[in-house]
Amino acid sequence: PAGAEAEPPGPGPIDLGAQSGRWAAFQERHRLSCEEAARLLLDAYEYRGLVKHTGGCHCGAVRFEVWASADLHVFNCNCSICTKKQNRHFIVPASRFKLLKGADNLTTYTFNTHRAQHTFCKTCGVQSFYTPRSNPDGYGIAPHCLDDGTVQTIITEDINGKEWEKAVKEHKTIRDMSKP
Repeated sequence: PAGAEAEPPGPGPIDLGAQSGRWAAFQERHRLSCEEAARLLLDAYEYRGLVKHTGGCHCGAVRFEVWASADLHVFNCNCSICTKKQNRHFIVPASRFKLLKGADNLTTYTFNTHRAQHTFCKTCGVQSFYTPRSNPDGYGIAPHCLDDGTVQTIITEDINGKEWEKAVKEHKTIRDMSKP
């Protein structure tokens, strides 16, 4: 009808041309559905040089995946809350983080500017990730909450969170760590 918007095409077969045979063989060899094979290919391309880490809280109610380097750059902050929680973390853009389960089992604590969102499991109390004040468009991931097998090295950098504004201003890259 006139004035009606056309609906976008739904999922359907894609013409892969000369690559159809390779695609089918790849799916069969790896026992993947079309969607799983496409996800694998897109992840490999979009996250080149990164590895998929998985992790979560102690009781397993909260699980996540994050794409980051196998060599982690971890911050050790001495602000009041990080000191009390022993919060060491690395920062990633939100686009590289996916909560797999447990959204309903998270609760949040904020204080002072309320920009940092300190999320933790309601059941076991573990904070496996949070939204840092320095990068509110990203996530701070606790490396000790990652599953074994994907981390090669950890380099730790002390950050003077007691003088947060000064530390963030002087740090060359911390503000941009959540940028894709």
